[in-house]
Amino acid sequence: MEEETKTCKSNKKVNSAASNGGFYGLGFIGAAIYFISNAATFGAGVIGFLKAIVWPAFLVYEAFKYFGL
Repeated sequence: MEEETKTCKSNKKVNSAASNGGFYGLGFIGAAIYFISNAATFGAGVIGFLKAIVWPAFLVYEAFKYFGL
């Protein structure tokens, strides 16, 4: 997978894909809080943590299902 780079005025390459990491990180924290707070047992909390790691996959799946793709 190639990283998206841009050249700034001083001809240095700048990684412009890094900002997506912050979005994913905030989403991970929010999803972890949501799934773990709704867990009734320790095992469900562990499953909730694992779900928080892959939350973008759930988001894309539900969006495709909603739009009928």
